[in-house]
Amino acid sequence: MENTNLNNRYKKFFFFIPLVLFGLSAISFVVMQLWNWLMPVIFNLPSISFFQAAGLFALSKILFSTINFNGRHKRAAFNKQVMKEKMMHMSEEERQQFKEQWKKRCGN
Repeated sequence: MENTNLNNRYKKFFFFIPLVLFGLSAISFVVMQLWNWLMPVIFNLPSISFFQAAGLFALSKILFSTINFNGRHKRAAFNKQVMKEKMMHMSEEERQQFKEQWKKRCGN
């Protein structure tokens, strides 16, 4: 029984690898095509190769994405349910202070 579960995991893993490689290749191809279509014309920049596009995509992921090691999304604090629970446990004075702070931040 345990051997069957292990075999299924290996099958899923080895199916997943080509899928990820295909996805990364497709994204790199799209980045390359968009760059070569727009950037040389608009900004007079040179065309790029497939591997340069893959590197550009990786660099943009590193620079513009968040890396969270705990598996939770960074904006989980703004979840409606979480915020509702926080507001329910605040006193009336705390709630009023919270609203005033958000009015100052948002300019309303």
